Amino acid sequence: MKTRPRILIVGSTGYLGSHIVKQLIAENVAFKAIARNKPKLLSLGARDNQVIEAQVTAPEELYGICDEIDVVISCLGITRQRDGLGYMDVDYQANLNLLQEAERAGVSKFIDVSAFNAEKYPSVRLLKAKERFALRLLGSENLTPCVIRPNGFFSDLEEVYQMAKAGRVYLFGAGDVKMNPIHGEDLAKFCFEAIDRDERELDVGGPEVLSGKDIAKLAFLAQNKPEQITCLPDWLRGLILSVVKRLPEKWGGPVEFFLTVMGLDAIAPRHGTNRLGNYFMKLADNR
Repeated sequence: MKTRPRILIVGSTGYLGSHIVKQLIAENVAFKAIARNKPKLLSLGARDNQVIEAQVTAPEELYGICDEIDVVISCLGITRQRDGLGYMDVDYQANLNLLQEAERAGVSKFIDVSAFNAEKYPSVRLLKAKERFALRLLGSENLTPCVIRPNGFFSDLEEVYQMAKAGRVYLFGAGDVKMNPIHGEDLAKFCFEAIDRDERELDVGGPEVLSGKDIAKLAFLAQNKPEQITCLPDWLRGLILSVVKRLPEKWGGPVEFFLTVMGLDAIAPRHGTNRLGNYFMKLADNR
């Protein structure tokens, strides 16, 4: 697309969605955003007429929402379950509701932000829902699909920061499993750039490849605390994982996801400039 597209952002008040909204405002791009929390979106700088209040889990509320829209970017997904909704209700079905409306309205492109390596873990409830939608989107014949699979977000690693704040970080195995998490600002720019790219699937991570121990050390350094790292045997991770898989999704789902991805290296193509140490430093400055 050579002309600036009209964009609809879904999941606009979450970690990534907020960064995308800020990016679009900075670039002076025409957009609308669906939100349940309108005041939060307005606080980011969005204008009142750019905000659409709707429940994406209710298809009847979405009719007409994609009219005069060229590109949909969906960051929709559950972080903490509430309202009795599960992963299939939101990460799959709500996205499907939106996709069907986008197809009806003649939207040109639909960008879905999924998760890195989601297809490798079909037994993980969160990733199963995300990948089910991704496959439906990729099979669409009515618009151009794009599935972006980012590695872990910087915000996901605040748990490590909090452990360091309490005085000790616990890791599994030797603490040498590696990943390259990405900052929301870098991923927002990547999503915006993906509008003009031809690839149907894009993996992306941050600029630094870090082990669990590296991440822990950055968290201690940001808070000027002595490094206290305890490595637990990896069989314990497997044991806990076998238990949480049997728990209701509301309680076991997030832990199931994190314990699973902590078991193997996850290194995506590098992108961006933001570094985790600086992110932790800002957390320390603000608290």
